[in-house]
Amino acid sequence: MKKLSVSIVIPNWNGVYLMEKHLQKAIDASDGAQIVVADDCSTDGSVDYLKKNFPNVVVVTNRKQSGFAVNVNSGVVHATGDIVVLLNTDVEPEKGYLDPLIKHFSDKEVFAVGCLEKSWEQGKTVLRGRGIARWEKGFYIHERGEVDKTDTAWVSGGSGAFRRSMWNVLGGMDILYTPFYWEDIDLSYRARKTGWKTVFEPKSIVGHYHEEGKIKQEFSPVDVKRIVYRNQFTFIWKNVTDPGVRFSHIIWLPVRLIQALLKGDVFMWQGVFWALSRLPQIIRHRNIQSKLWKVSDAMI
Repeated sequence: MKKLSVSIVIPNWNGVYLMEKHLQKAIDASDGAQIVVADDCSTDGSVDYLKKNFPNVVVVTNRKQSGFAVNVNSGVVHATGDIVVLLNTDVEPEKGYLDPLIKHFSDKEVFAVGCLEKSWEQGKTVLRGRGIARWEKGFYIHERGEVDKTDTAWVSGGSGAFRRSMWNVLGGMDILYTPFYWEDIDLSYRARKTGWKTVFEPKSIVGHYHEEGKIKQEFSPVDVKRIVYRNQFTFIWKNVTDPGVRFSHIIWLPVRLIQALLKGDVFMWQGVFWALSRLPQIIRHRNIQSKLWKVSDAMI
């Protein structure tokens, strides 16, 4: 078997101060891999900084700010490696992180492998990177899993490795989730519905300086909540095929909306109506993507 080549794709949006802290360390830890930075129309001098200080980095520039999924996809288009490793600008990989990731791709059914994130949150280190999820009352419930197992429900778009050939078959991240959140869960779910595997590798370690991230700085908690709800409904309506899960969602959706209203959570209502306004797009994406699916929701 030939040695697999690697490309590192780093999406950036007004993150020059993060690249000043972390980019060189990411390059040093990546053992000569191709480095691609996809810039989402930054206004903070990010592109000039890259061209001046990192002439060997491939810089991809978007003409307008388009959000995480579009930006990542544009970076992957310029990747040449068999394996694409996605790293956020606030992520700093430890030396030797690549080898444990890449070894999993000897299994031809592996689509993606996630890293162990040492996430710095409110003065504490939280170990992340493995996700667990289940269908419950018609909703996809996902949460952080313990890092003592190698199975994972999804691989993070901020610190994970993806087989580029499979990525291309899937069409990359779905831009319905623009500007952020749920796109990596959706990508992994679609891969698993296609019959491919997602894996967690605890020996591949990255530091994640989560509180430095752009979302927390550029979007209010209210904006984030609306977007998260919208994308949650988008995910369900686009991906569910099992009749039982569909029926459960139809039954429980009104209940959940009434519960939200009683709690004063108007954001769920805003999210569901926002998603409904885009239903034709959701159905169109579903019709295209479902042609690949072989595995039921219950099996996942």
